[in-house]
Amino acid sequence: MIVTGGQRNDGAMLIHVLGEIQVPRLGPGRPRTRPDAVIADRAYATGVIRSELRRRKVKAVIPDKRDQIIARKRRGSRGGRPPGFDATAYRGRNVIERFFALAKQWRGIATRFDKLAITYRAGVTLCAILTWVRLLGDTT
Repeated sequence: MIVTGGQRNDGAMLIHVLGEIQVPRLGPGRPRTRPDAVIADRAYATGVIRSELRRRKVKAVIPDKRDQIIARKRRGSRGGRPPGFDATAYRGRNVIERFFALAKQWRGIATRFDKLAITYRAGVTLCAILTWVRLLGDTT
């Protein structure tokens, strides 16, 4: 996770987040550094984000903005082909939204009382760990 100032746009930090990804392998070998897909809401449906994901060969599961759909239809055959969209994969986005809703139950995270980014990040990490442990406890 990357903590930024409150005025920073999430989309501007996507490249940094993608650069920090390391998923350990179960067997030998280096960790994976590229996700299979990025599932995001309409706010991330910009050309810059889509082109960056295409450059990294990452599948973008992002619905088009309504005004983009209208503009493409208005241009007719010159409007281009709409980007692919996997509705089944997009349904998994609710897991992330539920975690954010859960994290906001922590008063310090929701109100951002912490002045230092490292302290705020520690709180978010602790919240994620406790949520993960609670979910693992339900699987036994």
